[in-house]
Amino acid sequence: MPDYVTRQYLTGADIHELRTRLGFTQKDLSVFLRCSKRRIESWENSAGKITGPIVPLVEMLIRYPDLARKLELPPSESGILRIWYYHRQMVCSVIDVNESRRTVMVRNYTDNPLYRAFGINTEPTFDDYEAFLASRCFPSTRDKMKLQLKELDLPFYDPMLIIEKTEGRMAGDDFWLRMERL
Repeated sequence: MPDYVTRQYLTGADIHELRTRLGFTQKDLSVFLRCSKRRIESWENSAGKITGPIVPLVEMLIRYPDLARKLELPPSESGILRIWYYHRQMVCSVIDVNESRRTVMVRNYTDNPLYRAFGINTEPTFDDYEAFLASRCFPSTRDKMKLQLKELDLPFYDPMLIIEKTEGRMAGDDFWLRMERL
């Protein structure tokens, strides 16, 4: 079993150094680490050794500070449909769609094209977006489609409505979608 060159523990000064290097406030760091601001304050003011899962995470962020910026969400605009594309619980892509302008912006949070909403395509068109939505639904040509629509309590076939009901979940894969109107 391999050993690793990560620290055994952190100090309050290490946490403060990381936060300063990232340009974060205590609140910013608490949001990023999914903990309370009080926890950040406690760590920074600690005279003792800080141990646990936070140690390798801080180590990675000290070595690769741009990682935090790579995980930032793009700024949101009013009137945009934001679609979160997940594999299990990992956000793989965030898709912002302006339906009135028929524009699509995608930000990928993985380097693996197999886990990205549009694969290697980093500048999808509105047609690509519509094809993507259709790919996350059962086919419109499916035998007994009307029965499936009835099960979903939908009056007609519409990929957006189907995805709102099913979260774009398909049998045999672990990908799904979450939608929000901004």
